[in-house]
Amino acid sequence: MNIEEFRAFCLDKPMVTEEFPFDEVTLVFKVCGKIFALTGLDHLEFSVNLKCDPERALELREQYDSIRPGFHMHKKHWNTVIVDGSFSDELFVDLINHSYDMVVRGLPKKLREKLD
Repeated sequence: MNIEEFRAFCLDKPMVTEEFPFDEVTLVFKVCGKIFALTGLDHLEFSVNLKCDPERALELREQYDSIRPGFHMHKKHWNTVIVDGSFSDELFVDLINHSYDMVVRGLPKKLREKLD
């Protein structure tokens, strides 16, 4: 998956918006105003920060060298995923969906109902 495919995949989800809230090179994806993914556009390697359950985050970091504690994020709840082909696109899609679902589960009930 490349950055354009990643962007299209994220924007295809219900109620997702993208913005550049920090600077002109950090693209952030939000669902109902809550961040679930962000990527730097100025890096040599394509990497994405994604929310993750702490236990799963630890397992993934032990299994894959290209998954690290989240950059500038709460390290227990975010992973930086270096998209370098060391794992499948299916796993990457699963990680994106997991991050999106974690944020959705934390939304108030009225907002969650709008996503159905």
